Amino acid sequence: MKNLSTLVLTALLAGNGASAQDDLAQQLANPVSSLISVPFQSNWDFGIGQEDASRFTLNFQPVVPLSLDEEWNLIVRTIVPVIDAESPAPGIPDASGLGDIVQSFFFSPVEPVNGWIVGAGPAFLYPSASDVLLGSEQWAAGPTGVVLKQDGAWTWGALVNHLASFSGNDARPDLNATFLQPFVSYITPAKTTYTLNSESTYDWERDQWLVPINAVVSQLVLIGNHPVQFSLGARHYVEGPRGGPEWGLRAAVTLLFPR
Repeated sequence: MKNLSTLVLTALLAGNGASAQDDLAQQLANPVSSLISVPFQSNWDFGIGQEDASRFTLNFQPVVPLSLDEEWNLIVRTIVPVIDAESPAPGIPDASGLGDIVQSFFFSPVEPVNGWIVGAGPAFLYPSASDVLLGSEQWAAGPTGVVLKQDGAWTWGALVNHLASFSGNDARPDLNATFLQPFVSYITPAKTTYTLNSESTYDWERDQWLVPINAVVSQLVLIGNHPVQFSLGARHYVEGPRGGPEWGLRAAVTLLFPR
């Protein structure tokens, strides 16, 4: 797979040289790059609740960059979850359907700032869940930001947001949570990317962390004349609420649209 992907990517980008191939792989590691990407990310979590239930979440999460002027870009990142959750305990039914949508807007300078790529703006949570068991029934908003550095084959940095509810169902708990995603990745000459990150959430209402550690391997290939990235990984929850998931798996397909 590595040799095949190297050959097809070189053929695709032969007109631009090896630097274009390197640039495409680096942009994939950058959450606020000018690359249009459309990931379909499948997540399986296991060991939930008294029944050792499982939960499947398919995240459709397009990233669309918009050029505002010669100095600034606006990157719109949307996460649309589709969920299938088994009953975690007696008396709680299974649930399937759409979850709450989260949309982030990053204003990012076109050029790095002292070698660092940065972006910041607002984030919003929309109560779009099709089942009360799959969402918060709250409207929420708050700030989001990302900072990262790319040095050769390495990319490292962190993405953060904080969402607090401002309207919604008064019978449901308020939403007040901070999301923190530190990450580091390494890209090989064959355009295989190794990533280690955490997608941690701190619930200020319950004074509770949820901390999964993810290890993911991704490979850039061509299907026809179109670049696509395939990813496979696993995670372990090192901290979480009682009855929360213990471990999980991830598989993703990312469609790429170089500009």
